[in-house]
Amino acid sequence: MSEPRTLLCFGDSNTWGFDPLSGRRYPRCVRWPGAAAAALGAGWSVVEAGLNGRTTVFEDPMGDLAGVRHLGPVLASAAPVDVIAIVLGTNDLKTRFGASAPEIADGAGVVVDRALASRAGPDGRPPAVVLVAPPPIESGRALAERDPEAFAERAAAWRDARSRSLEFARHYARVARQRGAVFLDAGAHLRSSDVDMIHWSPEAHLALGSAVAEAVRSVAARDAESV
Repeated sequence: MSEPRTLLCFGDSNTWGFDPLSGRRYPRCVRWPGAAAAALGAGWSVVEAGLNGRTTVFEDPMGDLAGVRHLGPVLASAAPVDVIAIVLGTNDLKTRFGASAPEIADGAGVVVDRALASRAGPDGRPPAVVLVAPPPIESGRALAERDPEAFAERAAAWRDARSRSLEFARHYARVARQRGAVFLDAGAHLRSSDVDMIHWSPEAHLALGSAVAEAVRSVAARDAESV
């Protein structure tokens, strides 16, 4: 009996499964990697690697959160990895990084480069990469109505973040194309929650998990044709 193929889900608090209503973690079956696992079935093993606050390449004074530095050990521990889905960039929108949408997308490209330079795939090859552009953050209208002080703090910490995040899909598509990665626009499948502007509802997790599973199937079919 052959071993199942491996999908590695590498991301931030949305991959971790942060619930904007409770502040706790969604159950495994609700989180988008769990939804992807259910859609892919028994032929795939899905490894979750989500971390609250993770950035692409930016150094955060709040901790060791640069994804490009985490990726090597994560890939090595999960190897062999057939496909890695990278969902990073939302935290890069924080005011303290001063990053534009093209700069954030280029940071995601550095993470993709690190994956493609690895030997963490089958037979020492690099894994295939699905680069996911995070969905735009929301206006926070519900948060402003419920807790104006919390909204003011969020708005200051994420200044102009919505307008920059609206540019993600275009720039992430460019980065994926330049590297031969599969591109997926999460914003075409889900919206961030207006409860806290950033995190996702259970329905959004299901939508992304299903979309990622479809992208992974297309990668697997492409690779099978090339053999």
